[in-house]
Amino acid sequence: MHEFIDFLTRNPILSLAWVALAALFISSLVQGKLSKFTTVDHQAATLLINKEDAKILDVRGEDEFKKGHIVDALNVPLSQIKNNQLATVEKHKNSPIIVVCNAGISSSQAANTLVKAGFDKVYNLKGGMTDWNAANMPVVRGKKR
Repeated sequence: MHEFIDFLTRNPILSLAWVALAALFISSLVQGKLSKFTTVDHQAATLLINKEDAKILDVRGEDEFKKGHIVDALNVPLSQIKNNQLATVEKHKNSPIIVVCNAGISSSQAANTLVKAGFDKVYNLKGGMTDWNAANMPVVRGKKR
């Protein structure tokens, strides 16, 4: 125990960094367990699309959407979702909805908003379009809204 305390006193910056990383790790685990939506990878998303006719909601900006998006995805930017402008997706309220962004972070915010708005089955695509493209999954280029 004495050696541990000696290490902490000699390396305060390193010790604080480890504490911060541990806190972030625990926070992400707790937040994942408490969220009301499910995070899915590209394989589970494909199953949802094929078996349950899940709708894809892409929350990236229009320019990013034009560069490449999942087939039949609806483009509703995150800013519209945060402002509760959900008319485009309202008709899909009882269908499974997979929310997509670049890396899965903005889409988790959108997924939380959709759950609070009363959407039943909301999923967040893990890794977003980055992981989707890395897995060589099909992508459509150009505008489709």
